[in-house]
Amino acid sequence: MREVAIVAFAQSDHRPDTADVSEVEMLLPVLRRVLDDVGLTAGEIGFTCSGSSDYLAGRAFSFTMALDGVGAWPPISESHVEMDGAWALYEAWTKLLTEEADTALVYSYGKSSPGDLREVLTRQLDPYYLAPLWPDSVSLAALQAQALIDAGETDERALAGVAARTRSAAEDNPHAQLAGSAGPERLLDTPYLVRPLRRHDCPPIGDGAAAVVLAAGDTARRLCRRPAWIRGIDHRVEPHALGVRDLTRSPSARLAAERAGAFDAPVDTAELHAPFTSQEVILRRELRLGEDVSVNPSGGALAANPMMAAGLIRLGEAAAAIHRGGSDRAVAHATSGPCLQQNLVAVLEGDPQ
Repeated sequence: MREVAIVAFAQSDHRPDTADVSEVEMLLPVLRRVLDDVGLTAGEIGFTCSGSSDYLAGRAFSFTMALDGVGAWPPISESHVEMDGAWALYEAWTKLLTEEADTALVYSYGKSSPGDLREVLTRQLDPYYLAPLWPDSVSLAALQAQALIDAGETDERALAGVAARTRSAAEDNPHAQLAGSAGPERLLDTPYLVRPLRRHDCPPIGDGAAAVVLAAGDTARRLCRRPAWIRGIDHRVEPHALGVRDLTRSPSARLAAERAGAFDAPVDTAELHAPFTSQEVILRRELRLGEDVSVNPSGGALAANPMMAAGLIRLGEAAAAIHRGGSDRAVAHATSGPCLQQNLVAVLEGDPQ
């Protein structure tokens, strides 16, 4: 199979509100930076794919406006997924495997600040049984967290420990929306948001964008000193109805990891798209991550969770760790939907140092 790698990654500074800029203005510096990293122009890219959501933008076909940031003239080969950018990366990866292109630009963006995100996300639920009840994303995550606690898989102090560790790690991430944390004991003194979840158990609501460049074979080696080769990538989905799922498990994440080859050899780094602390507990188990694996050294989604870009950022952060020599074999994960409904897993490797 043709070798394909992530050769560049860039992201915005994630902010709680970007009313002062449009989506294009937020995206343009990110696109310029990622292309400058590999010395290419938009016209030299073989394929372009984006990820975003019309529900967040509040208008149909909103992604066409973002093309102003790329430059669609002269005509380009372009596609779009109404999904997190991690799935746009999957489409671009398959495009390069077919040898229809040697390079690809993948970008995604989301502005959650204009509306009530918790209400907006109810629209992704089953339209007959769940959506009419208007259960919001935090309440559904609280059901999952309580199920984990009742099953003896975790407790509130352990969840506070996850929050303290990841947000402390984000102090080294200049793009994080939240960085730094009090210790677990102090976090437990704060009030519940939706029991058993407190504010620190939940992701910040904010706006942001991200982009990566993919390249194949010798092109990747020419553009990047140490490419992050995509050794495997797969995505799976759980049943749409929450009532038929065991919320303490994520068989789709485990199966995606297995098909991507995550269990074929040890990994040293994991970037998990776990917007809620309880979801890291599930993903660690399903992906068989031991204490020797560095999990979310960037701070993860608890430090910055721009909708439609947070999953792509996990792949980008894992690739960046390989680029700078901080990782040799990493696993990256992206999710979408309530309670880890959809899961994508990729395995990235660098050439021997």
